Amino acid sequence: MQTFVLPSTTEDLTVDDLRALTNDMIDTMLDMIRDCTDRDVTFEPSDPEAYDAAAATEDELGIAWTLGHVIVHATASSEEAASLASELARGVEWHGRSRSEVPWRKVTTIEQCRHRLEESRRMRLASLDMWPDEPHFENTYASRPDAPPINCVRRFVNGLRHDTDHLGQMARIIEESKSKA
Repeated sequence: MQTFVLPSTTEDLTVDDLRALTNDMIDTMLDMIRDCTDRDVTFEPSDPEAYDAAAATEDELGIAWTLGHVIVHATASSEEAASLASELARGVEWHGRSRSEVPWRKVTTIEQCRHRLEESRRMRLASLDMWPDEPHFENTYASRPDAPPINCVRRFVNGLRHDTDHLGQMARIIEESKSKA
């Protein structure tokens, strides 16, 4: 199985590096779901500690995430990071979030998951094509008063870091689903 490794430092990463990292991440996720079926996508794992402060409804606060839910969430977060990174690279001042997430309950097939991942790859790579030849690396913002400044490269990498945070969750869901098949 392919594994994804995020560099420990972002300061010297180029747009080509970000493209390669994006492709590595999507390929890693596709490899993880290679042998999955529709049943694995909607399987509800055991997660007694589940809590989602950003849940759409109060009923969803404590539900365990399905594989489809994780894929939709992770791709939306990285697409947001990529979109905001392209704005920072072009010199646009930070203006807040820019998020759109596919309704996770509508993702019920493995083909939808594969499509979502490939669509996300296309969108993230396209965002990098929006970067000028000389990105505005000095254009930064702080996500909170005590946080270090974030520039375009770091914002893009934060999306990949968020993906990385969900790889273990994906693996656990797949493993539990396969063990109960």
